[in-house]
Amino acid sequence: MSNLLLRLLTGKPPAAPRTVSRETVAIELGNGRRIEVLRVRDPRARRIRLSVDERGPRLTLPLRASDIAGQRFVIEHGDWLLAQMALADNDAQPLQPHADASVPLRGRDWPVRWRSARALRVELAEDALVIAVPDTLKPAALPRALRDFYEGQARADVGRWLPKYVSGLPRAPSRLRYRVMSSQWGSLAPDGALSLDLSLVLAPPAAFEYVLVHELCHLIHADHSRAFWREVEARCPDWREQRDYFRASGRSLKAGLRRLIAAQ
Repeated sequence: MSNLLLRLLTGKPPAAPRTVSRETVAIELGNGRRIEVLRVRDPRARRIRLSVDERGPRLTLPLRASDIAGQRFVIEHGDWLLAQMALADNDAQPLQPHADASVPLRGRDWPVRWRSARALRVELAEDALVIAVPDTLKPAALPRALRDFYEGQARADVGRWLPKYVSGLPRAPSRLRYRVMSSQWGSLAPDGALSLDLSLVLAPPAAFEYVLVHELCHLIHADHSRAFWREVEARCPDWREQRDYFRASGRSLKAGLRRLIAAQ
């Protein structure tokens, strides 16, 4: 007898749906402004979360949370939400040579300082990102140069962190590569090849390092068992804080990278 039929025969209410549901709702903030929010009810969610990406505001609710509680949460965080939406609007345009702009790196925005030169070059100065561009620039050249720059910065960060963890592992990763991932932050192949999302270099270093630790610990435990999380915590005690950062800001982080490295 199925669980649903048993509940019907015994008079018990049917179980709550275990699938993700989505709907767009209009919510009026305290200042009277009405905004559209994608409300997502997710059985995997443990608490109410609010985030903003290139597609707009997103409110994630666990099954037990009411719609009213979600609406109240949005109103209480209205100032933060409007600020994030403004940042997303500013980030919507791709980088244009000699235009005022800033780019993200290691958890902060760096102003761009343009220079004219014979060859395209992207360098990090003490207080800015310096981009030298020739008078004639192919549309795809700048996004490609930015991607190469970000990968170089990511490799430098991992190169500083990796040695302190390798000695405590059964083996080192067989190789390391950086990819643009749609949803994951990293992955470890059965042969020990480690892949990391390139947008990690845009995040605060502590968050980036947590993902590295997470994937390295899969060299010890391939699953997400309690033993695995004990290994993560031994190496990264604040891993919960870093995980929460990605839950709140990860989508906008990935969108920011895509905007910068997409060919014009």
